[in-house]
Amino acid sequence: MSFRLLSLSFVALLSLLLSGCGYNQFQTLDEQTKSAWAEVLNQYQRRADLVPNIVATVKGEAAFEQDTLTKVIEARAKATSIQVTPETLNDPAAFSKFQAAQGELGSALSRLMVVSERYPDLKANKGFSDLRVQLEGTENRITVARNRYIQTVQEYNVLARSFPNNLTAMIFGYKVKPSFAVANEAQISTPPVVDFNKK
Repeated sequence: MSFRLLSLSFVALLSLLLSGCGYNQFQTLDEQTKSAWAEVLNQYQRRADLVPNIVATVKGEAAFEQDTLTKVIEARAKATSIQVTPETLNDPAAFSKFQAAQGELGSALSRLMVVSERYPDLKANKGFSDLRVQLEGTENRITVARNRYIQTVQEYNVLARSFPNNLTAMIFGYKVKPSFAVANEAQISTPPVVDFNKK
């Protein structure tokens, strides 16, 4: 009898411990992270799809700077050539490479928009104006999607690092996920220099 009572006590204790181990929370947050990441990719794809239309519209202006267009095209090709898989979320190096490629595309598009300001005919072009509005909206959607992803990863990482859930994370291999980071923190922490002196 005592062996049976001891076995039942052990099973009851094990059930109690497992109910508080966080396994189901890991499943939930892992799926939420994947879903948030899919939305980020969706918005990046939307931006990549807009680029050929913007480039085609801009090419219609004969005097436009070819170097800027080439950089946009190259950045888009690089950003869309990186294969993103669910494992990318768990591989900091692959995640960083993807993030860098998307950053280059964003920078190239920003330069294109700045340079386009110098061309009144291009600014007056209705097609370009519509594409520009769509691009600005897409950039806002990317920001929102990235913020959601960052929040989801934060929840997941807090769970993975908190006791006793960190024990479950070790047993089942749930590692801390990388989040979006600024490429050059030193550069953005330096205040811009404003000089009103005429030269």
